[in-house]
Amino acid sequence: MTRIPSPPRPNPWNAIGSMSMCVALLIASEFMPVSLLTPIAADLHITEGMAGQAISVSGAFAVATSLFIAAIASRLDRRTVLLSLTAVMLASLLLIAIAPSYVALMGARALLGITVGGFWALSTATVMRLVPEGSVPKALGALYAGNAVATAFAAPIGSYFGSLLGWRRVFLALSLLVLVNLVWQWVSLPRLRSETKAHPLHSFGLLRRRNVWLAMAAVMLAFGGAFSTFTYLRPFLEIRTGVQVSQLSLLFLALGVAGFFGTYGASLLVRRHLRRLLAGLPVALGLATLTLLLVGRHIWPVALTLFVWGLLNSAIPVAWSNWLAQGIADDPEAGGGLMVAAIQLAIMIGSAFGGLLFDHVSLAATWIAGAVMLMVGALLVGDARRLFPVRGTPPETRTPLPAKAFPEPGCEP
Repeated sequence: MTRIPSPPRPNPWNAIGSMSMCVALLIASEFMPVSLLTPIAADLHITEGMAGQAISVSGAFAVATSLFIAAIASRLDRRTVLLSLTAVMLASLLLIAIAPSYVALMGARALLGITVGGFWALSTATVMRLVPEGSVPKALGALYAGNAVATAFAAPIGSYFGSLLGWRRVFLALSLLVLVNLVWQWVSLPRLRSETKAHPLHSFGLLRRRNVWLAMAAVMLAFGGAFSTFTYLRPFLEIRTGVQVSQLSLLFLALGVAGFFGTYGASLLVRRHLRRLLAGLPVALGLATLTLLLVGRHIWPVALTLFVWGLLNSAIPVAWSNWLAQGIADDPEAGGGLMVAAIQLAIMIGSAFGGLLFDHVSLAATWIAGAVMLMVGALLVGDARRLFPVRGTPPETRTPLPAKAFPEPGCEP
C-alpha cells in the first residue's frame, strides 16, 4: 500500500519573523515623531511641546490596553487578536499621514498606543506557544532584534527622509511596510485558540504572588532609572560634552547599533545565566550612567561609555521577557500585560522625574537619580531566586497553558 505523505509542518520561525518585523514597525512608529517634531509642529501650527505630547498619549493608551488585553484575548483566537492589532497600527499611521489638526493627530496616536500595549503584552505568551520550551530564549531574542533594529535606524532614517519627502510621506511609507507585515502575519501565524477565559482584572490578581510584585517593582526601577537618563541624553551631550549636530547623530547611531549587539548577546546568555543578568545588568547600567557623568567633557570616552550603556540597556528587556516565560509560566498573557503596564508607567514617571531634576536641580542630579534607581532595583532582585515561583505551589493557583500551536515532532496536534 502506498503511504500518503503527510503535509509539511508549518515553520514556527516564519511566524516569529513576522512578529519581529511588527515589533520593529511598532517601535519606529512610536518614536518617529522625535525626529520629525519640528516639521509636524510647523505644519499643524502647534508648539513643539504640544507635538511631543503625541508620544505621551500613545504611552498612556498602551498602559490601559496592556492591563485588559489578556481578558479580551482569552475570548478570541490569538491570531485574530494579533492581526487586528496590526490592522489598528496601519489605520493609525494612515490617519497620522493625513491628520488635518492636532486633535486628529492625538486620536491617531491613541490608536497606535492600543497596538503597542496589546502586541507587547501578548508577544511573550505567543512565542511560548509557537516554539518548543528550549527554543523560547532564542525566539525572544529574535523578537527583540526587531526592537534593536528600529531603535538604531528609525530616527536617523525618519529625519533624513522627512527632510526630503516631508513628514507625512514618511508615515505613508511606514504604513506600506505595515501592510506588507500584515500579509506576512496572515500567512505565517497559526490559529491560537484560547482554552481559558480571564477576568478583566485578572492581571492585577497576579500581584498577590510575592515573586510577581517583587519583579514588577524591580522592573519599574530598572526602566525608570534607564529612561530618566536616556530621555535627556541629547541635552547632556550638547551641554556637557559640547558635540555638534553631526557628532550627535553618529553617537545616537552608535547607541542604536550597540543595542542590536546587546540584544543578541543577552539572547545567548539568558538560558544559563538569567538570574545573574536580572541582578547584574541594572548594577552595570548604573555604573555606566555614573561613568558618563564623570567623563562627560571628553567625547571619545563618552562615545565608548555610551556604546557600553547601549549594550547593557538593550539587554534588560530581553532578560525580563525571559523571566516572564519562567516566573509566570502558567499565565504569561496576563503577566505580559502587567509587565508592559509597569514598563510604560516607569518610562513615563522616570522621564518626568528626570525632567524635574534637570530643570530645577542640575543635569548631574538627573544622572545620579537614574543610577540610584537602577541600584535599588538590583538590590530588590538580590540573587533573583525570590523572583521565581516556589516549588509546590498549589495547583488551584495555576492556570493551564493552551496547547502548542506548532507541536513538536512525534506529538499529536
